[in-house]
Amino acid sequence: MSSSIIVLFVAAATVFFYTRRRSRLPLPPGPRPKFFTGNFHQLPKNEPWRMYATWAESYGPIISFRVPNKQFIVLSSLKSATELLGLRATTYSDRPRIWMMELAKLNLNVFNISFTHPYFKTYRTVLKNSLNTRTIQTYQSIQTEQSRVLLDGLHKDPEHFAGHIKRNTAAVILYLAYGWKVIDNDDYWIRRLQDAFESSAILSQPGRWFVEVMPSLRFLPSWFPGAGFKRVAFQIGQRLGRVNGTPLNWTKQQIQSGNYTQSLVSKRLLQEDGSTVSAQQEEIVTWCSQEIYGAGADTITSSLTSFILAMMLYPEVQKHAQAEIDVIVGQDQFPAFKDREKLPYIGALIQELLRWAPVTPQGLPHHAMREDVYEGYRIPKGAIVIANIFSVSRDKEMYSDPLEFRPERFLGPSPQSDPRKFVFGFGHRKCPGLHLAEASLYLNISCILAAFTIAKQLDEMGEEITPPVEFENVGIIWRPKPFKCRFIPRNKDLLATLS
Repeated sequence: MSSSIIVLFVAAATVFFYTRRRSRLPLPPGPRPKFFTGNFHQLPKNEPWRMYATWAESYGPIISFRVPNKQFIVLSSLKSATELLGLRATTYSDRPRIWMMELAKLNLNVFNISFTHPYFKTYRTVLKNSLNTRTIQTYQSIQTEQSRVLLDGLHKDPEHFAGHIKRNTAAVILYLAYGWKVIDNDDYWIRRLQDAFESSAILSQPGRWFVEVMPSLRFLPSWFPGAGFKRVAFQIGQRLGRVNGTPLNWTKQQIQSGNYTQSLVSKRLLQEDGSTVSAQQEEIVTWCSQEIYGAGADTITSSLTSFILAMMLYPEVQKHAQAEIDVIVGQDQFPAFKDREKLPYIGALIQELLRWAPVTPQGLPHHAMREDVYEGYRIPKGAIVIANIFSVSRDKEMYSDPLEFRPERFLGPSPQSDPRKFVFGFGHRKCPGLHLAEASLYLNISCILAAFTIAKQLDEMGEEITPPVEFENVGIIWRPKPFKCRFIPRNKDLLATLS
């Protein structure tokens, strides 16, 4: 027997025994499943991350559970999430297939596109170039303008503060994506796009569609009894297709007329050599511009609403932040971007806001593209891997008194772990708009604190009403339930300059 044959035999035997050994490794521990339905009966319809956190207390930071045809791995520690989704990104950067999205022909959107699709790298390049730290400085004028509009709205109509916040975030994003100028809270595009994204959330709602459990049902004709899900997917896909193309077409018309504003879309459609972009390039621009709105509008709105709630519940934090602004910026002007590095407590407050009220408590799911082994556990190919950001944000080993809102934890010689390491995602799927989000939070939060004291509502006897700290999830977004508060002007002369 020649030496090459012996080497080949040894290599084959090694692969065989290694593969067999891996297959014998246990899955991470988790709740005991039923034979047919797995753990489906244990999953709540809302806020599943709370259940994952409870399981992690019993089984450890890496748990597994299953539902029919799907194996889930939940990572509840920063260490496991970083080492798998970050350091092993080539294994975990894919997304699980959502059949309702595919039936609606939405599988190419930036959130769900496969890591292996040729568009994926192009999307990342376009978004990084449009949202990096240098580029977002060109958006500061529109952010400042819309911040003033927000302050004016809070002053004149404080009861509808949630609507003013939504308008603020949407106005900035629509302008930088399409060059569209929002003029009122009831803007046509804001309503249309908001309806579109809420419809899209229906398609990916966990546990709602049986086709996700039994994918072969997707081959049923839409007229067949029980195939109503196909009609729903088709109708939502058609509606979203019409809505999503409208702002892009408007920008194209503006370009053709010569009366356009620089935006992500205009920069990508206008070639330096004057040539016309291909249909493929236009499709990429369409999906990327949608992603900026879909990823930014609801998330920043949710964070700013959580900020209002936190200031009402923690008045000492609010006073500390206002004192810093008064000393550094003064009481006769609003904070600006040039003041950002000089306001460390405001920076710490934003970090604490991201930790205390994470906008996407379980992020977006990852998909194991190949079998893997981690800390003696087998992670099978095809497993859906979830980073439970909620658990990490409440980790008592990382954060003392994690339920309390304490910006001081991020200051001093020994600051606690920066939540920006995990709240924006991991690896190749990390949110490309994080710099824009932080800039928007800084400007709006610092200006609101300079202009107002946020206080609790008063009852008929003049006593303060403490609202419950209640959140709700809308799709993947976690936001405070509606509440009431007061915006007490700190400097009426300063507010008068808004008019």
